[in-house]
Amino acid sequence: MLTIGQLASYAGVTIRAVRHYHQIGLLAEPERDASGYRTYDAAAVVRLIRIRTLAEAGVPLARVRQLLDADPDTFAAATTQIDRQLRTQIRALQEHRRRIAQLGTGDSLALPKEVVYYLDRLRDTGASEAIIGPERDAWILMAARYPEGIPALMADKVAQLDNPDVVRLYQLIGRIAENGLEEDLLRETADLMSELLQQAADSGELDRQDEQMPDEGFIRLMDSFADSSHPAVARLRALIAERGWTGWTRIEKSTPEEPRRAGTRV
Repeated sequence: MLTIGQLASYAGVTIRAVRHYHQIGLLAEPERDASGYRTYDAAAVVRLIRIRTLAEAGVPLARVRQLLDADPDTFAAATTQIDRQLRTQIRALQEHRRRIAQLGTGDSLALPKEVVYYLDRLRDTGASEAIIGPERDAWILMAARYPEGIPALMADKVAQLDNPDVVRLYQLIGRIAENGLEEDLLRETADLMSELLQQAADSGELDRQDEQMPDEGFIRLMDSFADSSHPAVARLRALIAERGWTGWTRIEKSTPEEPRRAGTRV
């Protein structure tokens, strides 16, 4: 007769596993002998080995009992069903691996491929990571709210990177992010923003903002996100307002006749 330690050793499992199988009813717990010890026979070793073999094959413990006591036809049908379930789980895990591999540096987390491509192009211009992070997070919000508009928006943003003045703007913003509130730098940035905004107004680009972002509440959310991303944003908003522009996420030309509205980033 065997002690629980010998049983576990012969079956290739741990004592803890034996006790667990007792608790869930897979392995009968013998009565104690006259000395107060529980002892096991060869049949217990055989059953325990069968339990271990099924568990190592991926059979859920909840189904092990059914297979242990099944006739050949029932056993074959059950293992076929379990195999199908395991194949489904494997496909799901492979898909998880594929998506994890696509995350790369993290830019593709919650972002469509068009935005990831744009961020890569932005890096290629020399834009610092100090502005890539907030830019990425802003596009996560935008892509969640307007997923159908992202391809066209990103096509426009990528095309803008061919403009040396846009690249220079990102370089200036990067310097602001790293150096803080230097007034001369902020004013130079606001001047360039105003020039680019006038170009966008002349080309009709600003006229498409209401169609692209009709949700006023979302615009306020984006504005608040920008304000919280860096203290320089509030100063830049004030400086471009001095130059005749209002808003941030949606920017408009301010006129004396119409009230200012919260408002696309260049």
